[in-house]
Amino acid sequence: MKVVGLYHYPVKSLKGTALTESAVDPLGLAGDRRWMVVDGDGVFQTIRQHPVMMMVDVGSRLDGILLRHQQLGEIFVPTPGAGAPRMKVTVWGDEVEAAVAMPAAGAFLTRLLGMPVQLVYLDDVAARPVDPAYGAAGDHASFADGFPVLITTTESLAALNAEVPAPMDMRRFRPNIVIEGAAPWAEDQWRVIRIAGTDFRVVKPCSRCVITTRDPDSGERSEANEPLRALGRIHRAARGGIIFGQNAIPDGAGVLRLGDGVEVVEAGASNLL
Repeated sequence: MKVVGLYHYPVKSLKGTALTESAVDPLGLAGDRRWMVVDGDGVFQTIRQHPVMMMVDVGSRLDGILLRHQQLGEIFVPTPGAGAPRMKVTVWGDEVEAAVAMPAAGAFLTRLLGMPVQLVYLDDVAARPVDPAYGAAGDHASFADGFPVLITTTESLAALNAEVPAPMDMRRFRPNIVIEGAAPWAEDQWRVIRIAGTDFRVVKPCSRCVITTRDPDSGERSEANEPLRALGRIHRAARGGIIFGQNAIPDGAGVLRLGDGVEVVEAGASNLL
């Protein structure tokens, strides 16, 4: 097995970037989901409410990010420094403190979404522990939905595509690491995998939502509600969740590159049961 895709998403719910290599640490791929859009109450905003968020490109820089939109133009947003204002923000019920980006960033995104919002940055890497039911003491997440890394496989996508009217692009599922060379749905049985000397604990199947029904380039929603309809038939967890991909937690740090070999260190029964 080998790595055939690496993606990071600097701002939660904005467009992701395909990488040829990436540093990885216990918080995930470098720079992944360290930024987030929030409303006036600090509540996170996503593609679920605002599909237009998919249309904003994000470029990573050493000292910040560059936001680009076809109609709104572009704006460079420096990483907030020690003196930046702070606010409490909420993501999936977790409340953490974050640094607020410069006002112009909030104004740019306010024009895009048509409601008052701000852009915030997670500068405290230990601010958000993962669910203790799935992680260990010291495991933390960024502004990702719940875990540092999402892993998918090309063979599982092929199995899904055999069930849908038109092929699905892997980008619909917003993975971090895409692996090739396993049997379809083999990832459900992985407990620990090793890539380039870094171990990843595979801790929880990823339940999918309406975001996957939107084309990653146009933002248009599938009228047939695919791929959720097909996944509901062929890959549903015992408790009812519609599953594609596995959440994982890195142990340690390293560098991942396309073509890196993947070793299954530990496996068990399917975690969908």
